[in-house]
Amino acid sequence: MLLDELVATAERVAATRSRLAKVDALAEVLGRLEPDEIAPAVGFLVGKARQGRVGVGWRGLSGAMGEPADAASLTIADLDAALDELAAASGAGSTAARAATLRDLGSRATGREQDFITRVLLGEVRTGALEGVVTDAIARAADRPGEVVRRAAMLSGDLGETARLALTGAPGELESVGLVVGRPVQPMLAASAPTAAAAIEQVGEASVEYKLDGARIQVHRSGDEVRVFTRNLADITHRVPEVVEVARGLPVTDVILDGETLSLDEDGGPRPFQDTMARFGADVAREVLLHPWFFDVLHVDGRDLLDEPLSARLGELERIAGPHRIPGEVTADPESAERISREALAAGHEGVLVKGVESPYAAGRRGSSWIKVKPVHTYDLVVLGVEWGSGRRTGWLSNLHLGAFDPVGEFGEPGGFVMVGKTFKGLTDELLRWQTEHFAQLETRRTASTVFVEPTTVVEIAIDGVQRSTRYPGGVALRFARVKRYRDDKPAAEADTIQTLRGLLRG
Repeated sequence: MLLDELVATAERVAATRSRLAKVDALAEVLGRLEPDEIAPAVGFLVGKARQGRVGVGWRGLSGAMGEPADAASLTIADLDAALDELAAASGAGSTAARAATLRDLGSRATGREQDFITRVLLGEVRTGALEGVVTDAIARAADRPGEVVRRAAMLSGDLGETARLALTGAPGELESVGLVVGRPVQPMLAASAPTAAAAIEQVGEASVEYKLDGARIQVHRSGDEVRVFTRNLADITHRVPEVVEVARGLPVTDVILDGETLSLDEDGGPRPFQDTMARFGADVAREVLLHPWFFDVLHVDGRDLLDEPLSARLGELERIAGPHRIPGEVTADPESAERISREALAAGHEGVLVKGVESPYAAGRRGSSWIKVKPVHTYDLVVLGVEWGSGRRTGWLSNLHLGAFDPVGEFGEPGGFVMVGKTFKGLTDELLRWQTEHFAQLETRRTASTVFVEPTTVVEIAIDGVQRSTRYPGGVALRFARVKRYRDDKPAAEADTIQTLRGLLRG
């Protein structure tokens, strides 16, 4: 199949808000793919190429594509093969080899194909084709039950391979996909609630556990062989020898554990999130050690526990990994849940997770059985610039550049503003239309992607916290920022300060 057909489908999906229309468009194109095109095409649509990261970033892409072709000729297989070449390039001469591959690829791609390829390479495909939508489209195209397709995708951790099995596999092959020690599964996800008491009222008796500000890990052990995966199912075993050592010391032969890892300070408290992630992402040993904490077990010595209630899984977890369990209590009392939440926050953690004791492990699903509770901070910040949107938001000013007020000039001119992050989250169509008109009147300069504006518009932003940053001059960046509302009642000089945000940094 020509890549242009896949790009056209991605554009149609991005242009509609209807989930049904998205599924119809995706199912139609999936049903026309050749067997060896299925896995690559699914990866392109969800922004996760099967090759993973291929060593190309913005700097490597800048100008590398060259002039686009006049007519479409590239196939899905051509792009997949080019990504194989990029991923294989290593050692001396790898930069030149990647550049040559990109020049050749770009010379055969049309303008919109170049744009699509760039987004695939950077993991920034935003078509609205989320994995859940694509999974439904696979089921539609293959005429298979949705639950069967979803379970196979969850337990294999590979949506592309699941699509291939669904569309071309023998009868029963898709249904036979099961839990395998050493092969990561999609992690169970949590919904949100404003308070621990509200979460208890929703799920009843629950395990109320500390929500650590660390990195999600999934640990597989078969005999002496241990593999550790991230929440995105990347294998990072070589980066976490201390986690491997803990896993090898457990009194089991085969096990799959779900948990978090984080670094601790000298007093046993959690270090800032950035410290954990810096160590977590390091390919060489660091002085900062990572400590694993487990909150669930999916398999023990030949026994799958996915469909057993949490109460049974926690019993097994206590037996095999008691010293490494995340702190928590089982309770049905809202006041007790609130007490545990306060204790977690006082200990420097994010909040709590409230998990129904009768719930199975729903891999890859965000249901109502697990509920996260953590405080949400809101701050009034100033818009410094706005990026043009893409996909369904093409033609609208979307991604906001956010600045905090610097009254004393600690990071620039006194009375100026210091950039602390970006967000396009929380913007309704009404807000997008309004801000496109509003900021056009405040423009001071622009680039191809961004309109810079007079720093006069105040917007209320909800965040989960901040982290240290070398990217922004104030040394701080927002975490999970989203728009609450615009504050036309507040002048920019009354916005929250960079000093206030820096005060949120722990340590």
